[in-house]
Amino acid sequence: MNFEPSYMKLYENGKLKEIKEVLYKKLEKCDLCPRKCNINRYKNNGLCGANDKIKISEFVLYPGEEPPLTGNTGAGGIFFSNCSMNCIYCQNFKFSQEGLGKNITVEDLKNIYLDIQNNKKAVNLDLITATAYLPFIIDALILAIEEGFRLPIVWNTSSYENVEIIELLRDIVDIYLPDIRYTSNIIAKRLSNVKNYQDSMQSTLREIYKQIGNDYIEEKGILKRGIIVRILVLPNYINQAKEALKFLKYEISENIRISLMDQYVPVYKAKNSEKLGRFLKKNEYEEVVQTMIDLDLKNGWTQHHKLLED
Repeated sequence: MNFEPSYMKLYENGKLKEIKEVLYKKLEKCDLCPRKCNINRYKNNGLCGANDKIKISEFVLYPGEEPPLTGNTGAGGIFFSNCSMNCIYCQNFKFSQEGLGKNITVEDLKNIYLDIQNNKKAVNLDLITATAYLPFIIDALILAIEEGFRLPIVWNTSSYENVEIIELLRDIVDIYLPDIRYTSNIIAKRLSNVKNYQDSMQSTLREIYKQIGNDYIEEKGILKRGIIVRILVLPNYINQAKEALKFLKYEISENIRISLMDQYVPVYKAKNSEKLGRFLKKNEYEEVVQTMIDLDLKNGWTQHHKLLED
């Protein structure tokens, strides 16, 4: 039996259009992300840099996601410009921090969805740093559905989210790909210039798990519905990754799928950071892997890049 994305039911009963209208209304006093800047984005840029235009860096067949998200073709990645976080080590800083990108219309975005499905043959629609553009994303989704769009949606997020917005994504998003960047609000403020990251992340993960739980659906090795939590291990901050694993084990689910990443690169402002101005060391990553083993967290992936030796 072929998988049907959850959003189809919301489209058919008219709820998807209602959610779109709620989200557009929020642009008048924006609270889409936890910053809740309350800026009228029809007149000005929000604190994230976004206004009433869609801005993207690129859309590509993206091979860099976990194996169940790429298949033989790749995830259908759309990289949105601007971001609610200001990470000093951001690898995408040109478009996420400096706002590089091009403005497109809802009609353009709809056509991108269809191109990703029909021409690029992607296995999903991978929306990357997309929160600021959510009203337009749903608008384009409705238009694309009417022309045969049926790919599952991946919500690729830093987990710095307004949980009320994540609640609106219930039965729209089938695959959540959240990061856990930090388990300390103090460190989050220092490295990403955001307040209350820990609280936002924990609320977001709980809501995501409430929506999806352990309801994993795969067809021929391709994930159609589920959660994969990413943890990027940062040099000198390995305790953050360890605490993230403990949070998942004891407060979310021991069955959650985890991607433990070792691919940190000192770029952007991190190049001048005392603690983040180097690559991750092998023993740092292996210590976090051992924590994952000790916690008996068996579902997921580790990596084996060329790391610095001690």
